[in-house]
Amino acid sequence: MGATDSNVLLEAWAGPCQGVPPFDRVELDHFEPALEAAMAAALDEADAVARNADPPTFENTIVALERSGRLLDRVLPVFEVWRSNLSTPAFREIERRMAPRLAEFETRITQNADLFARIRAVHEGGEIESLGPDRQRLARLVHDRFARNGAALTGNARERYAAIERRLAELYTRFSNNVLGDEERYVHYLGPDQLGGLPASFVAAAAAAAAERGRDGEYAVTNTRSSMDPFLTFSGERALREQVWRTYYSRGDNRDDHDNNAVIAEILALRHERSRLLGYSGYAAWRLEDRMAGTPERVDDLLTAVWPAALARVDEEVADMQAIADAAGDGIRIAPWDYRYYAEKVRAARYDLDSDAVRQYLQLDKLREAMFFVAGEIFDFRFSPVAPGSVPVFHDDVGVWEVTHGGTGRAVGLWYLDPFARAGKESGAWATTYRGRDVLDGERIVLAANNANFVPGPPGAAVLVSWDDARTLFHEFGHALHYLSSRVAYPTLNGALRDYVEFHSQLLERWLLTDAVIDNYLVHHETGAPMPAALIARIRNASRFNQGFATTEYLASALVDMRYHTTDPAGIDPPAFERTVLAELGMPEEIVMRHRGPHFGHVFSGEGYAAGYYGYMWADVLTADAAEAFAAAPGGFYDKELASTLVSLLFEPQNAVDPAEAYRAFRGRDADIGALMRDRGFI
Repeated sequence: MGATDSNVLLEAWAGPCQGVPPFDRVELDHFEPALEAAMAAALDEADAVARNADPPTFENTIVALERSGRLLDRVLPVFEVWRSNLSTPAFREIERRMAPRLAEFETRITQNADLFARIRAVHEGGEIESLGPDRQRLARLVHDRFARNGAALTGNARERYAAIERRLAELYTRFSNNVLGDEERYVHYLGPDQLGGLPASFVAAAAAAAAERGRDGEYAVTNTRSSMDPFLTFSGERALREQVWRTYYSRGDNRDDHDNNAVIAEILALRHERSRLLGYSGYAAWRLEDRMAGTPERVDDLLTAVWPAALARVDEEVADMQAIADAAGDGIRIAPWDYRYYAEKVRAARYDLDSDAVRQYLQLDKLREAMFFVAGEIFDFRFSPVAPGSVPVFHDDVGVWEVTHGGTGRAVGLWYLDPFARAGKESGAWATTYRGRDVLDGERIVLAANNANFVPGPPGAAVLVSWDDARTLFHEFGHALHYLSSRVAYPTLNGALRDYVEFHSQLLERWLLTDAVIDNYLVHHETGAPMPAALIARIRNASRFNQGFATTEYLASALVDMRYHTTDPAGIDPPAFERTVLAELGMPEEIVMRHRGPHFGHVFSGEGYAAGYYGYMWADVLTADAAEAFAAAPGGFYDKELASTLVSLLFEPQNAVDPAEAYRAFRGRDADIGALMRDRGFI
């Protein structure tokens, strides 16, 4: 950009709902100057707080700091959209350059000694006792964020900490780009004679994916879970199943320029060193200190309590699958690339349940309507599509809805949905916000987004998804509802602890199997007929089917994550370490970790779930317990009184209330692990 060129990222957001991101006007060369300008502005604002000559108070220090960085709050979400949804080689080069500069910026904020002195004075001063509970919690959270991120370090330790932060930022970017590179590089193209067993909907989507890549007449199996999973479930071509399986599970582990094993080793070493600088025994001890779990030992207690039951169930599942293979004369021994295929045959034999038959009733558009219905019943939210062109989007696939509160008409925000896979988009599904709620300068309403990687079919055809994908859609929408329901006053109080935040989304999955959703939204994509009662009964009967596989592949990843971060990583060889840990755990040879280390983005593309992947199960203890409360309520899952209590105690407060206290207020007691074991059929 020239010195006189305007930069849309530095402009105030215009348009409806207090302004929206100008996605349609952003160009790549806007990012670097905008990020540099926004970081400089945020540093100046933080310095102004630090230099204030007045005695430190909650208002002139904590609240003033909460007000800082508003420009960066606008630039970073757009940058993240390009990173997650629209990545290109040119953008990745920008990201590579900016990652260490962003890390250095964060360190300059937290290592501002004068600023931290004021924060500490408020945290330890007498004024704190006169503040309300949410303000007391805010002051503590801000203080602890600084203290836990090197604010008190001096001299060489301070400099080394900053260097580690810069290097980790580079490594996280390299890790995620390596995975994305392997997902883009490896695509399996099939001919018409290699489609045996595959559902018509998958074949149509695979044909469209191949045509998009200039391979008309062929069928593409892309290197993402949404494509891999149904292929392994239905393809009768065992050799092809093995190829697709190996390609997917070797992402980041191909001994080439996208290999992530050396990246993992360096990340682990730097995390350990940084934790030691801060006075902790290791990374997990530091990471868990401010989580619900508190210590690695409590995490291990939970995971190892469930592990034996999961292994026992895997033994049963493998025996059932092997019996079917033997009876068919297939002459094979169940291998990892067979698990989904023969599990589907067991499901059909035991429960008379055909996953493809279920898929015919799972239309993406109707599932979205079902989610809106649930949001209306539980949260009193109303979703209305915005007029085309009135809200800028970053891709034609993206839809936008206005969200209002039905009872009051209050504007809640906007909800964006980017549902389809494309080149340059991260695999998987996730939720995010472009703007969170606060009331610092008048109420700011929420801009929330959901992202998925469904494979679109031919133009005009219904997009059909699996039952697991439908649950994932509801799950991620639960995160969006958590964002949209926020009633907090300060930005830092938005969100939730990592081992609590999945509770809200996992709980929302439970509404997928309620009568109101099934009867009104799970209709056949061709006839419009509702799902037959007999099929519904079979789905419910099979709800605990394959829990050995689902629980074991997840737990293996969670346990390896925790072992990675409770071990001295000096000289670590990640593949060998992974094999050793799994052998010690007695990992069944028919299953692999849900996320092997070289593509474990939750853990190695950043720090959100590092030493924290256990959080899904920690939250699921709460989920199973809360689900039992709804099942016992007079109105079931649509009980108005219980729903109102859920929203007011567990969704609206975000992180303004300690989650353990919030859950006790909701349930009258702590959650019971027995509910989890009952829910998974392990008791």
